[in-house]
Amino acid sequence: MRTPRAVPLLAAALVVLTASGSHLASAATPQVARCARQEHTRVPGAAFQQRACLEDLTTAGLAGTPYTDMADQAGLTAKGTLNPAGVPGIQLDGYFRDSSHTNTTHGWNHDAQFVIRLPEHWNGGLVVTAAPGNRKQYSTDTAVSDRVLAQGYAYAATDKGNTGPDFYRDGTRAGDAVAEWNDRTTQLTRAAKKAVALRYGHSPRRTYMTGISNAGYLTRWQLENHPELYDGGVDWEGALWTAHGPGLLTSLPTAVAYGRGTADAEDMYAAGFARGSEFLWPYHQKAYWGLTQKVYRAAFDPAYDPDCPGASAGRTLDEILAPCASDASYRYTERPESVRRAVERVALTGRVGKPLLTLQGDLDTLLPIATDADVYARMTAAQGRGRLHRTYRIQDGTHTDGLYDTYPDRLRPILPCYRDAFDTLTAWVEHGTRPPADHTVARPASGDVVNSCAVGASWERGSSDRP
Repeated sequence: MRTPRAVPLLAAALVVLTASGSHLASAATPQVARCARQEHTRVPGAAFQQRACLEDLTTAGLAGTPYTDMADQAGLTAKGTLNPAGVPGIQLDGYFRDSSHTNTTHGWNHDAQFVIRLPEHWNGGLVVTAAPGNRKQYSTDTAVSDRVLAQGYAYAATDKGNTGPDFYRDGTRAGDAVAEWNDRTTQLTRAAKKAVALRYGHSPRRTYMTGISNAGYLTRWQLENHPELYDGGVDWEGALWTAHGPGLLTSLPTAVAYGRGTADAEDMYAAGFARGSEFLWPYHQKAYWGLTQKVYRAAFDPAYDPDCPGASAGRTLDEILAPCASDASYRYTERPESVRRAVERVALTGRVGKPLLTLQGDLDTLLPIATDADVYARMTAAQGRGRLHRTYRIQDGTHTDGLYDTYPDRLRPILPCYRDAFDTLTAWVEHGTRPPADHTVARPASGDVVNSCAVGASWERGSSDRP
């Protein structure tokens, strides 16, 4: 990693650390002493890591430098999104030991990469997330990192241990690739807590898990399986994995069949796709449905069609996005029990152990809300955990906020609602301020929908409902 031209180091120093020790690449300059006090800041357990003291940890300062990747954030936020800037602090980049090599960031060609950001003015908290889709560790810098850093939180993100459309090849048995996501998130959370303690002198007082899409799934899974590590979480459009369905492997085959002309609109509605979302179908047919179905089916059911996707999802963009013809007739419930056992390894149960807020757009055309957030709400209630969970349907929201720029008259971005939901969660956890019950967040008739939303407008202020 090189020192960025646009973001000079606070203390012109770049530190390279390995598991066995560290050395200074250059000496600290005398005009800024704060970095000199931070020479012991590191990520315990990392196989390789680098540390840099930066004048601005937000994308406003990091764009065009190796400390973020703006291209990997494409489509996640709407144009016109306002983000804070000017947050000085330390950035730690590196990776944990791993045998796969799908992440080429920094030329490391090594998976299990992470980024940890430690703001100069810390509020005592830590926010952990992971890459949505099959992106990398910088993918939610604009959507998540910028604002939580400005609020004073330390921030940590992982690439989940595998990236890109060929992620399904990672591991030796069905389900390994996705199971690693859970392990890497837990690993980073534990390491980030230690890094925070080394930097500030004590462990975080509050730790929150959050994420978009696949990382929304990880938020649910972490709060179900490792509630001791977190104080709460916000799940934004999380994927639902259950051993017996529903899930994307039960809805997407119909979408693939629709694209091939062997299913009609009524079949799509029956599969869970929302009436009113039809204008989004052509784009998703081209960019999402075929690719998503084939790579996740390959991750859990590689024997169904060994030749598609086979050893790779494709060499060109057209090949990568193209569906497998066989997926139009895929029937998850009719597959061998071994497939359900593979999914069960990563399945959700609804047994959340800490407060969780879920947000999903009612026009989500990749993960239909009827087969996702609505189902998960019933799961938490069935497990007796409804008091710890709220679900907010975002009217006219869809899976990726970037589509708002194409359809500003039909869609609204979820990001401002997510930001308000995060504040709602922290008020619930830290002050016992009861969040509103499950409801639909209506799109306002006017106003700046790109930067404003009031998920928590109906808080019962002054009430005590500590989770």
